Amino acid sequence: MNYGFVKVAAAIPHVKVANCEFNTQRIQHLVSEGEQAGAEIICFPELCITAYTCQDLFNSQHLIDKAELSLMQLLESTRTLSIIVIVGMPVACDGMLLNCAVVLGGGKILGAVPKSYLPNYREFYEMRWFTPAAGLPPQTVRLAGQTVTVTAQQIFETATCKFGIELCEDLWAPAPPSNRLALAGADIIFNLSASNDIIGKNQYLTNLVAQQSARCICGYVYSGCGFGESTQDLVFGGKAMICEDGHLLAEATRFSLEEQVIYSEIDVERLRSERRANTTFTTFVASAQSPKTNVQCLMPEGQSFDLTRYIDPHPFVPQGSELDSRCEEIFNIQVRGLAKRIDHVGCDTLVIGISGGLDSTLALLVSVKACDLLGRSRKSIVGITMPGFGTTGRTYTNATNLMKQLGVTIREISITQACEQHLRDLGHDLENHDVTYENAQARERTQILMDAANQMNGLVVGTGDLSELALGWATYNGDHMSMYAVNASVPKTLVRHLVVWTAQHEADAGCSTVLEDIAATPISPELLPADEQDNITQKTEDLVGPYELHDFFLYYILRYGFAPAKVEFLARHAFAGKYDDDTLRHWLRIFLRRFFSQQYKRSCMPDGPKVGSCSLSPRGDWRMPSDADVSQWIEGL
Repeated sequence: MNYGFVKVAAAIPHVKVANCEFNTQRIQHLVSEGEQAGAEIICFPELCITAYTCQDLFNSQHLIDKAELSLMQLLESTRTLSIIVIVGMPVACDGMLLNCAVVLGGGKILGAVPKSYLPNYREFYEMRWFTPAAGLPPQTVRLAGQTVTVTAQQIFETATCKFGIELCEDLWAPAPPSNRLALAGADIIFNLSASNDIIGKNQYLTNLVAQQSARCICGYVYSGCGFGESTQDLVFGGKAMICEDGHLLAEATRFSLEEQVIYSEIDVERLRSERRANTTFTTFVASAQSPKTNVQCLMPEGQSFDLTRYIDPHPFVPQGSELDSRCEEIFNIQVRGLAKRIDHVGCDTLVIGISGGLDSTLALLVSVKACDLLGRSRKSIVGITMPGFGTTGRTYTNATNLMKQLGVTIREISITQACEQHLRDLGHDLENHDVTYENAQARERTQILMDAANQMNGLVVGTGDLSELALGWATYNGDHMSMYAVNASVPKTLVRHLVVWTAQHEADAGCSTVLEDIAATPISPELLPADEQDNITQKTEDLVGPYELHDFFLYYILRYGFAPAKVEFLARHAFAGKYDDDTLRHWLRIFLRRFFSQQYKRSCMPDGPKVGSCSLSPRGDWRMPSDADVSQWIEGL
């Protein structure tokens, strides 16, 4: 089972200019390599059978005949292979010479796609030899003993995907053929190219390919000419890349003297999910006039599927230098959202429950920045620490020290006596540390915050995050409720990074020390008594599972609607060596059950700013019935 993935390859063979026999041998060698690697489709550069830089030799009938003879050899050598091969060659057609991509599979020519737009400037003079296919009606030719359809608007369909083809300059056109191909159903676009290397062009081209894959919500496989092309005036450094919806999955080494084949798996299921959810795309599909020729590619069954592309175990957390810029952007979105709410309601104070944990720390940092932005005194922020049955010295000290360092107003209101009285009123045994014991504390804290806000014309700033909302790990009408929830679309795995980023970029030395210790503190609601050494006994991840797993599950289920079996498959690759299969399946089952059963809490969640592509707000991003049955999802594991 391939879970919607299609393995593709882009090849850069050695060539000798105008030596079709040598070039064909190199193509055959790389096709064999691609077949052994399990690729379903392999793409070669533009005019790879003859080489791109033949110039006026393209006017030679001998070269055209040799190219056709080489195509016959390729057909024979691929007859028993389960791989589709796309090669470039000149094709003579009704007095014209067309620069074509020819698609081969199972010993048959499945179609020929001519280049729509030809460069005719400075170093490129293709119109000297070839006819542009833009506007050219479909043609049929006899090629290598077979009748072949020649048209730019062809959709090739396999058992796993649909693909289309464009050639080099086509991509640079104001309206590339890939636009229409994607609207006509192509999941993957292959580009046979011969783009030379000059200063700055590579980055521009990489961006162009990535952006086209994003615009068309498709996979894009690009293969360009490499070593062996004539360097009379131009150098072809050998560019190949595989992109998916704006993301670069694989890239060849530039200026290599060695032949190269790059591989990756394109997630066609993900692309189709994205297209369905993108109403702009579907509107164009419905209205676009996209004439096409459908070609069925009936191929023998390939090898067993093996995923080789990288699966990020922390999809919400960018890597490297991007992490800093992403944290800054998210932080500013949170700050601007809160600033607008403060300005709109005209409150005098912001009221926040400060526990010494990650979530309340981030909410406090956002509140401080919002007040700074609005020119308000930080003293208008009232941080209330509410020690209870499970509060430890570490979190209490961090909470008070953080508020002192930030210069906010500090209030301390113990909830111990109030909760004891409440539990006695209920007739509840104080030694029975069940859910009633825990939730009484959470609701008492929320009551204090709400009443204090009334007392001071304030706004209660919520602290709960996206991961807690997904799991329902919040006491209904307790920490579940606030007047503005600044962390509502920030997942737990990212909260820690935001706190660390603030420590490094926004805080002074004293505050940074406190923030770093908060980031190192185990995640806990601290509703159960500490141990004899005053250590936290109630660790959230021991109870509901590792947040890195739940955030991973949440991302792929919420963002792409993947089936549980595929989510588990991806998790096995992302967390290989860290969690075994049984552990992954256990926590995924827990996630699914909690995600479905806790929707009623999300249906009435407070306002809060959306910061990323995933949000559980019932007003915009996630509309789910509170009584949906999870059994079909559990069975899908």
